[in-house]
Amino acid sequence: MTWTEAVKSSAGSLAADKLPVTALIAVRNEEANLRRCLEALAPAAHVVVVDSNSTDGTARIAAAMGAEVVQFQYPGGYPKKRQWVLDQDRIQTPWVLLVDADEVMPPALWAEVRAAMNSAAPATAYLAKKEFHFLGRRFRFGGFSHSAVLLFRRGQARFEDLLSNPPKAQDMEVHERLIVQGAVGRFHTPLIHEDFKGLDAYSLKHAHYASWEAAVRHQYLQSGRWGHQAIAARATGNAQEFRRFVKSLVIRMPGEGAMWFLYHYVVRLGFLEGRRGLIASQLRANYIREARAKLYELQLRAGGAR
Repeated sequence: MTWTEAVKSSAGSLAADKLPVTALIAVRNEEANLRRCLEALAPAAHVVVVDSNSTDGTARIAAAMGAEVVQFQYPGGYPKKRQWVLDQDRIQTPWVLLVDADEVMPPALWAEVRAAMNSAAPATAYLAKKEFHFLGRRFRFGGFSHSAVLLFRRGQARFEDLLSNPPKAQDMEVHERLIVQGAVGRFHTPLIHEDFKGLDAYSLKHAHYASWEAAVRHQYLQSGRWGHQAIAARATGNAQEFRRFVKSLVIRMPGEGAMWFLYHYVVRLGFLEGRRGLIASQLRANYIREARAKLYELQLRAGGAR
């Protein structure tokens, strides 16, 4: 049985007993990824695809596969796309599942979701690892996978409010994390994260992300705060808090791009992934270098750099 057949078989057996969860997917021009993502969401009682007027077949595919399609016009500021949907009345289920179009829920992860919902004392939210796939391969090495909130109780979590005036082209949350009001658990089965749009789209997306990263860093260096509402930076906190703690340390270090390359390629054994590991580590380093260059430009404009 192929992986796709396994997903469909498991989803079909679960679909008769839908889980009280709304799967929320924020998209723009995701026809290369979306069908695979939606096929794995059959156990969800409701699926909402929030689009930004895609110019490809994204909205058509979503509607044909039974998802509710909502178009979003970004006015700037906060909230962005996913938080805007969370603030609407479209989500009536007690649980919300956040996935991206290039992510797939494997059957074992759905089993964990079901078990969590049926437990005597479920947590308010649950983290899941986003298992990194790159250039057609699942990475076992390199440290590129990270954890984020996958499932949470409706009304008990909000995305961070980091920038007052984010770039208007970035209408979706970039690396904003969810602030959870309550206990956070963890799932053991990883979410499959694999983008089929190619390196051109990957590079363009991360060029936009670098602009956002530079603006967030500039704000932090000026004010000492990550945002108006932000998760805490804690060395002993959960995965999201620890990532913020690490960023607080490295943001002023010289040679940060080279440091991240060494971390992924050497310390986390990315070289064992062959040429793919080298390329992924280089792209990570280039992203940081671009963000720091744009940060320097912002500092020059503000008169805080030479």
